[in-house]
Amino acid sequence: MIGRRDTQSALAASTAGERDYVELIEPHRDELRAHCYRLLGSVEDAEDAVQETLVRAWRALPRFEGRGSLRGWLYRIATNAAVDAARARGRTVPIAAEEADLRERVDGDHEQREALRGTLAMVRELLPRRQATVLVARTGLGFSARDTADLLGMSEAAVNSAVQRARTGLRRRRRALA
Repeated sequence: MIGRRDTQSALAASTAGERDYVELIEPHRDELRAHCYRLLGSVEDAEDAVQETLVRAWRALPRFEGRGSLRGWLYRIATNAAVDAARARGRTVPIAAEEADLRERVDGDHEQREALRGTLAMVRELLPRRQATVLVARTGLGFSARDTADLLGMSEAAVNSAVQRARTGLRRRRRALA
């Protein structure tokens, strides 16, 4: 795994040639395909979404500033490509895209992912979807504000604000039940 500084150097070099770009992106292709498959439910649609992701990433490469991880940036592009593909076919993504991002990022076995699914479902009953997702990412999974922001396409300030609003909402509900 290459570090952030190495990634930035490789990205700078990749603007000079497609081979460098492919070497940088290729290690992520299989996990992006799996992510798109989870969102779309079709192998063919997932492969199309990954191809679209790679094209979008190539075009957006000059704008990548390296503030977040390359992986998170690619996941955000893949999520948007999958959602766009679903909409173009008159479908909706079967699960919330940002929740899929979180589940994909959880290291571990099937049981951990299922526990996350249950936690998200429970918190969603109490909070708006975005607040619930941010709260679980920050406090339940221990993601940094920067990684959460990168993953969900938000600013760090918006992430921190969503966490505060979520905590306030949970305190209000707890007081109402007491």
